[in-house]
Amino acid sequence: MSAHAQTVGVHRIACRGPADLSGVQALVEAGTLQPQDIVAVMGKTEGNGCVNDHTRDYAATAWSQWLAGHLGCSADEAARRVALVMSGGTEGVLSPHFTVFTRRWLPEAPPPRKGAPPRLVIGTAQTRALAPHELGRMAQIEATAQAVREAMAQAGIERLRDVHFVQVKCPLLTSADVQAALQAGHEPATRDTYESMGYSRGASALGVALALDEVPAQALSDAAVLRDWSLYSGCASVSAGIEVDHNVVIVLGEVAGAASPYRIAHTVMADAVDGASVRTLLRDCFAIDPDHNDAVQAGRLVNLLAKAESSPDGLVRGQRHTMLNDSDINATRHARAVVGGVLASIAGHTALYVSGGAEHQGPAGGGPVAAILHVEDAV
Repeated sequence: MSAHAQTVGVHRIACRGPADLSGVQALVEAGTLQPQDIVAVMGKTEGNGCVNDHTRDYAATAWSQWLAGHLGCSADEAARRVALVMSGGTEGVLSPHFTVFTRRWLPEAPPPRKGAPPRLVIGTAQTRALAPHELGRMAQIEATAQAVREAMAQAGIERLRDVHFVQVKCPLLTSADVQAALQAGHEPATRDTYESMGYSRGASALGVALALDEVPAQALSDAAVLRDWSLYSGCASVSAGIEVDHNVVIVLGEVAGAASPYRIAHTVMADAVDGASVRTLLRDCFAIDPDHNDAVQAGRLVNLLAKAESSPDGLVRGQRHTMLNDSDINATRHARAVVGGVLASIAGHTALYVSGGAEHQGPAGGGPVAAILHVEDAV
């Protein structure tokens, strides 16, 4: 299918808990959403976002079972057909929600309109199952890069610059995984389960960077992961969890002539309080003035998708922060709360997709941000 023949829909849906799909079901019953058109779901759940955050698994299981009932397949098959990415942690003002992406292939590409801007397209792919000792290493980098290329091809994206956001769900190590690797004679990248989340996210992000030619292949190695912070992707967003043993990849981009009534653009926050870059993005790409945003404009900004990170040097704009030293609250939780507040002040709502832990996702201490805008009509 040609990218020009696809139309993508985006629905941001509130939920009362990780397994609450009543809002989704209401859209189905109203005829607004067709389950067979769902291609990806990005959820924010209200757990701690750490190793033991089972709200991600709970939400993914609920979605798999709900989709299976509508698609006439098993829950496992539904999870293979639909990319499910659940990100835990809604600290501060962040509101739990699901962003549902649908895709429908049109019988033929619509005639191009002169001067029409490019429109949103989507592609998904999944890697093979990754062994515990492969997490945080070249095997994960290369597998992720291949999945990104496959998702781009599915979306019909030919130019790397037309990719604006790559969401990845990746595994982490449990204590059982660590022991299994050691018993098999393999030393994992780390024996610390929480630290394994960073290794897995970092390697996955470098896989995105490799696929998008953001870093040279010769610069990548096992040793570069979580060490060489000069290597990063400006489009990658990676969330680690216990609910997967492989990487799930969602590529969002734009193609001229695509039929979707949505646009997407991205930027990179230099640090956790860099709201200026997001305001510039909205002004320059969408002609929205976030400082004088009326209700129509606020409604058209469907969501902001962002990564958040506590700067590894312990500083924000030269001043010391304590996020890395807090033994009670993990640094990723602090970062989500900060970036969530900054972005909510711009978007005018709090159901924002802000994921913590931005290793090799934007510059150290910063992170990529993408904005999805509903335009007035389809092509």
